[in-house]
Amino acid sequence: MKAIVQDVYGTADALELRDVDTPEPGDDDVLIRVRAAGVEQGVWHLMTGLPYLTRAFFGLKAPRNPIRGREVAGRVEAVGRNVVGFRPGDEVYGTAEGTFAEFVCAKEARIAKKPVNASFDQAAVVPISATTALQGLRDSGRLQPGQDVLIIGAGGGVGSFAVQLAKALGAQVTGVCSTGKLELVRSIGADHVIDYKHDDFADGARHFDLILDTAGNRPLAVLRRALKPRGTLVIVGGEGGGRWTGGFERSFRAPILSLFVSQKLKGLMATERQEDLRFLAQLIDAGSLTPVIDRSYPLGDAPEAIRYMHEGHARGKVVVTV
Repeated sequence: MKAIVQDVYGTADALELRDVDTPEPGDDDVLIRVRAAGVEQGVWHLMTGLPYLTRAFFGLKAPRNPIRGREVAGRVEAVGRNVVGFRPGDEVYGTAEGTFAEFVCAKEARIAKKPVNASFDQAAVVPISATTALQGLRDSGRLQPGQDVLIIGAGGGVGSFAVQLAKALGAQVTGVCSTGKLELVRSIGADHVIDYKHDDFADGARHFDLILDTAGNRPLAVLRRALKPRGTLVIVGGEGGGRWTGGFERSFRAPILSLFVSQKLKGLMATERQEDLRFLAQLIDAGSLTPVIDRSYPLGDAPEAIRYMHEGHARGKVVVTV
């Protein structure tokens, strides 16, 4: 089969389209013929091995799994003997290791039936980004109907899902984004939008019950100024910063600072759960959640897809089609 492979950590230039062996499903695996694969920030971190902290989990000198990609949508080709929830021909979506390929093996617990009202491209961009947004708002943020929510990075991959999910959960939503994404953020349901290049959301004019920060490296002190006295800050991921821990320092410091202030400050480590995929599929089929795709690339152009995503200009998500 064809796959996007890398032998060493590096830039997108380290990726190559190669012929490799088709994986064989284990007892608990589902073999999926890939139709589309989402591109998210985790792909860039695994490709570069940055920050260095990631290498402790994914390979010290080179990626343990040489095939990139983690979000997937496709059709079941075969199942292991312990798999009971899927059968060949089922259309599924979820996460697996090495989805920039014609076939991939996924654990049964990490996939679900594809939303009926979503294309393969649309379904493929949901599993990590939308799950992260959902867990940040509902689980870590404890979002309640009627609360005022600020979403930073509202026009990006996680942010575009977060705006819609916060609205579906009954919040008043303010989205922070760049000038070129203002109309997109309005179109997906934000009640208010803030252009971060021209306005300061932490100027004291408004305070929020919950802030979901999906983009950037603003200091905790700045973010706290926009929170209500007993508000909650949830930090998603981390970009920038040093080569050892990247922008994740804020996520490490937040819960420590939270011990000494009335506000709740948290870093989010999202987990991939089948029940969340099922919940998101229900929202998509009900019309409450619509994946936003900026660009689509064929499998051979996956390196360019990663470059474009990492530049931060994508309106919503980027997808690789197979």
